[in-house]
Amino acid sequence: MQKTTMVKKEEAAKNRKWYLIDATDLILGRLAVESANILRGKNKPDFTLNVDCGDNLIIINTNKVKVSSDKAEREFRYNHSGYIGGMRKRSVQTMIEKYSDELVYDAIKNMLPKNRLSRQIIKKLHVFKTEKHDHEAQKPEIIKLEK
Repeated sequence: MQKTTMVKKEEAAKNRKWYLIDATDLILGRLAVESANILRGKNKPDFTLNVDCGDNLIIINTNKVKVSSDKAEREFRYNHSGYIGGMRKRSVQTMIEKYSDELVYDAIKNMLPKNRLSRQIIKKLHVFKTEKHDHEAQKPEIIKLEK
């Protein structure tokens, strides 16, 4: 009979890897789900729910991400500055053209559980609009996702 392994925080920090995903022509929702699973560590056999055992993730070319059907014109993203009248409404098409890194970051953040651990997990995500990123020294492994 096998015993269930519970990973400690120190062990998980030692085994962290760096991954790179090219978001060119990927669907936003599928990219967000796969990225959230990598950040949480759900792709590892020793996943522990209450420990941050995920890996670091770099996402490049977010300005080439796609959304399915007509969501680009039909859906909107809202945020508020905190001031009276500070509500801002942008279409997904505008977000892809001008603020694609923010769109991808928010999509992945919303896929994570809403707790203290997720605020620690999201710090391992690095999103860039173009191919240039400042993490070449970590030698990230490239992950190919299905389109």
